[in-house]
Amino acid sequence: MRGTVYALALVIGLIGRLLVAPALWAHPLAALPALDFVPPPPGTYKLHRIMAAPDGRVLGIDGRSQPLSVYTRGQVTLLGFIYTTCVDPEGCPLAYRVFDTLKTAIAATPALHGKARFVTLSFDPARDTPDVMRRYAGSRAVDASGGLRWYFLTTRSARELMPLVEGFGQDVRVTVDRSSGRARRELSHVLKVFLIDRAGYVREIYSSLFLHPQSVLNDIETLLMEEGFQPPRAAVKK
Repeated sequence: MRGTVYALALVIGLIGRLLVAPALWAHPLAALPALDFVPPPPGTYKLHRIMAAPDGRVLGIDGRSQPLSVYTRGQVTLLGFIYTTCVDPEGCPLAYRVFDTLKTAIAATPALHGKARFVTLSFDPARDTPDVMRRYAGSRAVDASGGLRWYFLTTRSARELMPLVEGFGQDVRVTVDRSSGRARRELSHVLKVFLIDRAGYVREIYSSLFLHPQSVLNDIETLLMEEGFQPPRAAVKK
């Protein structure tokens, strides 16, 4: 696993959620910072199996319950945990921007169509209902152009969520702040994005420091090349 783990803490209130979240969803995606290193070319390195991706029940934006394995087998999968009210630019919005940039890069590379998928999974099921996730996704949840599907998932409850969080090693803390006289939930988490191979094994875990579209794209191609696929070199548009 590459990178240094960063602890990101964010206080979330219900009022703040109602006022901030819609504006966040509608805000144009900011430009990503340039890489300060040159990632090795695809296929010149090995991504080892870290662990098997855990399984459990998840809900799609249509409210349908399915095993998470439906979304982590058969294609290379990039999976990230988020919560829709996160506004820290180095947290969930960063993952969203990286995924969106990668989707554009893959769409421009026909040989990669149908070879990968993205999964955005909420760890705040109490507030991130399927309807909320649908609004957070916007057109990305139904737009399969470019041969890539991006799924936005949640769970029915914290009870269903925790085996997934613990299985992936995703750090999440939920506390209740009563200092103001009104209880409010606070979430804190470490940004992690997981690269999963077609067989369902986690092969890379990205922290915010190394979560860059070109690095991730090279890793996706590296996994595909293990199976004899020779993709043309895809590049992230600068």
